[in-house]
Amino acid sequence: MPKELTENPIRTDADAVAQRDLLSDVLRTIRLSGSLQFCFTATGAWQTDAAPSLARLMGNAGNTMPFHIVAEGACWMRIGDRELVLAEGDVIAFPFGTGHQLGAGDGGKLVTPVQDLPPKPWREIPVLHYGDGQQRVRLLCGFLRSDGMNFRPLREALPQTLHVRTRDSGAAAWLNATIGQIVAEVDSPRTGGLSMLERLTEIIFIELLRHQICSAQPGSTGWLAALADPPLGRCLSLIHNDPGHDWSVPALSTASGLSRSTLAERFETVLDTSPMRYVRDWRLCLASMALSTTAKGIAAIAHEAGYGTEAAFNRAFSRTYGAPPAAWRSARRGQTA
Repeated sequence: MPKELTENPIRTDADAVAQRDLLSDVLRTIRLSGSLQFCFTATGAWQTDAAPSLARLMGNAGNTMPFHIVAEGACWMRIGDRELVLAEGDVIAFPFGTGHQLGAGDGGKLVTPVQDLPPKPWREIPVLHYGDGQQRVRLLCGFLRSDGMNFRPLREALPQTLHVRTRDSGAAAWLNATIGQIVAEVDSPRTGGLSMLERLTEIIFIELLRHQICSAQPGSTGWLAALADPPLGRCLSLIHNDPGHDWSVPALSTASGLSRSTLAERFETVLDTSPMRYVRDWRLCLASMALSTTAKGIAAIAHEAGYGTEAAFNRAFSRTYGAPPAAWRSARRGQTA
């Protein structure tokens, strides 16, 4: 389930540097794409509604994360009864497409950016304007899509929001410069600009995940916290580097430097799973990506995932993804058609 809304300042953590390599490995494996959809400016008092309209705009909401970048000014954001002030340079993403409300002032005019967008296709990023008062707020809005959301340990480790403040933070100075480049691409469109914006939004997503790892406190739980835990990080690196290996608890115990019982306990405490269930989950995630991106036969994918029979693979895949592999593949291809 999504974690509580949190706000943490950026910090660095030298102890987590080695584990970040695993994050790079995972991000190289999963498909990652980003898109800046539109920009809108508003002045005076204004507010959006709380419906997850940006998530609906994307389609395939299970794999998409809406995000906002505050390019200028400041505004408030509400999720339920929680409120957070977003300042210039802030980046906030919603891994589960959670409905939220944005605004400035009290009782402001309702603005509906998603409904006011021009029909697609767009050759340039649409820019919408609301109001004619003072205190301008400028927001860049888009989404990130990742097959990593099919990987249960990663999905369950993500909080309700991913939030980074880049202004007046030395650790995030380069990210602030990246935001500046995004703004420049929107303000002065050039050839290849849309492709450039896609790559820049992907970079921001990676930094959001790195920020979560660096923010993990001792005793934290979840996949990102596990990356910052040296023994668990070593185990996860081995599993991800060679998922087809015939892994066993004794082998992983030796690699981690922990006893079998301590390793099992650490997995349960931090990841809410066992070492071998983790291996299974990652193999099934890789199988889901093969189903959606290749023409490989299901029997071959089952073998690569470590299953002796296609029937066993079908049962395991159905339990995890809610549909047999063939039906799941057909549905995924229909979503991207």
